[in-house]
Amino acid sequence: MNTNSNISQSKVQSEMTGQGRVVILGAGESGVGAAKLAQLKGFDVFVSDFGVIADKYKVALENLSIPFESEKHTEELILSAIEVIKSPGIPATAPIIKKLIEKGIPVISEIEFAKRYTNAKTICITGSNGKSTTSLLTYHILKNAGLNVGLAGNIGQSFAAQVATENFDWYVLEISSFMLDDMFDFKADIAVLLNITPDHLDRYDYKLENYAASKMRIIQNQTENDVFIYCADDEETLKALEKVKPLAKTYQFSILKKVEEGADLENNQIHIHTELNNELTMSILTDLALQGKHNIYNSMASGIVAKRLELRNESIRESMGNFKNIEHRLEHVAKISGIDFINDSKATNVNSTWYALESMTTDVVLIMGGVDKGNDYSMLKDLVQNKVKAIVCLGKDNKRIHDAFEDDVEVIVNTFSADEAAQIAYHLAKRGDTVLLSPACASFDLFKNYEDRGNQFKAAVKEL
Repeated sequence: MNTNSNISQSKVQSEMTGQGRVVILGAGESGVGAAKLAQLKGFDVFVSDFGVIADKYKVALENLSIPFESEKHTEELILSAIEVIKSPGIPATAPIIKKLIEKGIPVISEIEFAKRYTNAKTICITGSNGKSTTSLLTYHILKNAGLNVGLAGNIGQSFAAQVATENFDWYVLEISSFMLDDMFDFKADIAVLLNITPDHLDRYDYKLENYAASKMRIIQNQTENDVFIYCADDEETLKALEKVKPLAKTYQFSILKKVEEGADLENNQIHIHTELNNELTMSILTDLALQGKHNIYNSMASGIVAKRLELRNESIRESMGNFKNIEHRLEHVAKISGIDFINDSKATNVNSTWYALESMTTDVVLIMGGVDKGNDYSMLKDLVQNKVKAIVCLGKDNKRIHDAFEDDVEVIVNTFSADEAAQIAYHLAKRGDTVLLSPACASFDLFKNYEDRGNQFKAAVKEL
């Protein structure tokens, strides 16, 4: 593509519209969606990605005649922007971001930008763990109940692209801390905070309180007419709430105690009660498609949203019962020689792996490792001692895993590909065991992303 000729055409268009230049940094799903919406609204749009742009996104930009550059940032084109929409993956410490901030050019998220152009209500779900599952479950419940609802954010199609092309009344948005850091005027109509556990601390000066403060931005700008749903069992959430007082109507969920309004657990029954309508009761053993302690929390959060929207109990119960979980999250791959293979590649932090191990009912051969983001493995020690018979490391540098668990399991083996990891795990396991890929780490040392890691693992299992 001849980027220079497109840039000159774009400048002419800018003079005609008078809107000024909006620059998109990062040409992934969110970036291309933001570019599409910005173009629709008459802005002079330029997209810049310091990495390689995937072919499907190049084609999308070319089809829209939006100028872009790949594997570089041309400063004179970027620093002339009236506003910059950046990918969540670009840290505030990146040189180009520092220069934009020095010049006083606003840097915002795709979510912030898109919300300006829709009157749809938003259900925004964040948390260190469970947000994808809870977002998908909430969307499933609302869609089955007949609401005109879209799904976006950190999952599925870009929010901005949907705002440009769809006309939903509601959006369920999965929101990461990186997105929240670049959201300022945005307001969630219903905010859900599932939990706060150490994750991405490399982006937060290795301070949990900084990460927690980022998560609490989910309730910024909320008023007494809005809703905030949170876990009453999560210590870090409770600590953060001592510093930030929500204005919104609050609902709690807990499996440890009774709550006044929200959801609690008694005799294996979830009870969801709001001030608006009759109580919903569901058995965690027979009514929920999602099993495991962590999924009780996820189901409670989604259930409170549904009850707050006054959906029928029968509809909520039906949706909770027929929901299918997302790929790469405790996904059953195969049973070979009596050994179950589970793909939990989406577990990119220690707490996710804790949840996965906690839900296991057999002896486990655990495949873990990758890019360590400052992990504290101590929370896994008890579960590893009680459930894990061997650890298969999958990553370039496994020293910290060896140091953490060398006294807890008899076997720790290093591997450097999904094929090798699956084969060795298979030989270490016996009939009745589970081979669990739950890495507790990011994937970028050996794989493109956690999906690539999970897909390569599944392919390797099927070759056994």
